[in-house]
Amino acid sequence: MLTIERHDMILSLLSTHDVVSLQLLMDETNSSESTIRRDLSSLEDEGKLIRIHGGAKRVVEKHRDMALAVKTTKFVAEKNDIAKQAAALVQDNDCIYLDAGSTTLAMIPYLNQQHITVVTNGLTHVPPLVEQGIEVYMVGGYVKSSTYAHVGVQARLMLDAFSFDKAFLGANGVDLMQGLTTPDLEEAAIKSSAIKKSRKSYFLVDDSKFNEITFAKICDLEDVQLITNSSNPYYSEYKAFIK
Repeated sequence: MLTIERHDMILSLLSTHDVVSLQLLMDETNSSESTIRRDLSSLEDEGKLIRIHGGAKRVVEKHRDMALAVKTTKFVAEKNDIAKQAAALVQDNDCIYLDAGSTTLAMIPYLNQQHITVVTNGLTHVPPLVEQGIEVYMVGGYVKSSTYAHVGVQARLMLDAFSFDKAFLGANGVDLMQGLTTPDLEEAAIKSSAIKKSRKSYFLVDDSKFNEITFAKICDLEDVQLITNSSNPYYSEYKAFIK
């Protein structure tokens, strides 16, 4: 196999798996360990991946959010685990904020409490909430084409009219020093606004988001609680901040 073909295959595997092992790459390309190590070193120099012990991981886009259609296909089991934990925190008669995103979307089937009210900036969240007979308020504003999230000044102004018992939000990066981050400044601003309007705020983040930093800061870890999948390898490191 030519070098360029191996590189294309490595990047293709990373686009679907986020993290790949050295052994998988050797098997898929029918190449030796030394050859794959040279390939990974070359691709890392080009900024196309990050080498880790025993393999490589995908480079996180710092300034661009992943399309929702793609997000919903990744880490499905982990997101369902997180969604169940988060939904269990909702009580009858609560008014909650549901951030736009694939993990908060996964919460909706588990919201079986009585007389709850949901405010959301996620356009995709509205139909399943209405179908479940849940009272819904949609925050208006500019619609992001990648995630169908409503953001901007108008969305933040509408949030000022509400007070929430709990807010459930997503983030692209979780870091001990830099806190919670997202690739988009407008998304960071509306998330921050929701936190200020809520008595308690929870970030729903699977293990792929940990030890990552993206473009715009939302808040410090001390300001909120994290809900993550039970299999998260970073659990002990972030234990103080996990619900």
